[in-house]
Amino acid sequence: MDLQTLKSKMDQAHYIYDETLATVLYVALKLGRPLLIEGAAGVGKTEIAKVMAAALDRDLVRLQCYEGLDESKALYEWNYQKQLLSIQINKDDSNKAELTDSLFRDEYLLERPLLKSIKSEKPVVLLIDEIDKADEEFESFLLELLSDMQVSIPEIGTVKANTIPFVVLTSNRARPLSEALRRRCAYLYIEYPDMEKELAILRAKLPHVDDKLCAQVALAVQQLRSNEAILKKPSIAETLDWAAALDALGVKELTPDALRQTAGFILKNSEDIAAMDTKPAEECNCGHHCGGHHHG
Repeated sequence: MDLQTLKSKMDQAHYIYDETLATVLYVALKLGRPLLIEGAAGVGKTEIAKVMAAALDRDLVRLQCYEGLDESKALYEWNYQKQLLSIQINKDDSNKAELTDSLFRDEYLLERPLLKSIKSEKPVVLLIDEIDKADEEFESFLLELLSDMQVSIPEIGTVKANTIPFVVLTSNRARPLSEALRRRCAYLYIEYPDMEKELAILRAKLPHVDDKLCAQVALAVQQLRSNEAILKKPSIAETLDWAAALDALGVKELTPDALRQTAGFILKNSEDIAAMDTKPAEECNCGHHCGGHHHG
């Protein structure tokens, strides 16, 4: 797949990208390098993995990271019930060593996302989502996979990849990631979209929504994000939810009343809604009352 084909595939998925993003994706794919994507929550990092899976016609294998994540949830686990059943059935077997060895074959192995992705006969897209939420020990555990596309299982040995997955790691920068992990990855940083890009996303994802309303929503979201009193900045997904909610109500113009009535689709805690309400609606440069803090 060449760069132009990849762009066409992303266009078909209605994914709005810039030249840098498309180029980094293409080169990382071409070189077989894992890609680390950082940025604030809600800027569309996870969506890139989904779009790449669709563009490449591959399955998406997702590992959601969290504090305390370990090998048994990420890599593999033994099917203890099946092993116990085998022991019961073969308890009279005189060759105990052979029985023990037989308990650690593939048929007793439960594949978790990491092992599944490298044992797949067809290449997949492996999404390691929010790696910054996992412990540093788990991050270190990933290094073998990221550098050599293989994993080590004590009872079996080294398992090399049947096919090379396209690996996407995302981070909200909740904690610093190690230099060892960064060295193994290509890197991409994504910011919240500007007004033009946000409007393009709305038009691509919600083509049935009134264009004037989309423009007002895009501007209002820009203003909300620039309001320092808003703690949880609206994500792109929330922008889409809000526009869809307004459209479902038959709203054609984003008045202060419409904004307040649907605030729960764009802001997700009472403090942020209250902070929005403390700012009077202002005349924005689109010529309509969009509400919220005016972006200077």
